[in-house]
Amino acid sequence: MTCIRVATSRDMDRIRSLHVEAIRERGPNGYTDRQVEAWATKDDGTDAYPVTESSHHLVIAERDGEVVGYGHVIPEGEEIRAVYVDPDHARRGVGSTILAHLEGYALGQGVDRLELWSSLNAVAFYERQGYRTTRDETIQKEYEGESVPLPVRVMEKSFGPWR
Repeated sequence: MTCIRVATSRDMDRIRSLHVEAIRERGPNGYTDRQVEAWATKDDGTDAYPVTESSHHLVIAERDGEVVGYGHVIPEGEEIRAVYVDPDHARRGVGSTILAHLEGYALGQGVDRLELWSSLNAVAFYERQGYRTTRDETIQKEYEGESVPLPVRVMEKSFGPWR
């Protein structure tokens, strides 16, 4: 059974390592090796997932006390920022559980629509969860002194009666 809990500062090292593991394992399903490495390399030296900001909701998924995934939503921005699953626990409902929690939290905050920027390898997952592509974008990541383009799909899901 997957349990969801709010992340704490003690989880940051595991979040960072899980983030890189997931990118390196699943990223090649949509990107070149260079793009994967650019994506997996933290380039700005800051914490991408603040656990103390009240406008952010960062959660951990655990199974038998082991961190197997994490997710991040910013309700005031109507944005799912991240859903990552440990590659050893992929395709076992962990990502769906995280996403459902983030959506529920956002709905509880009055959000009726969410947007996310999906990596190409995750588009089918989000489509199965009811998200639809609204446009394509490209993120530029600095890697080894060079700008590396990462194409992404901007997706959204509405939760109102017009859904």
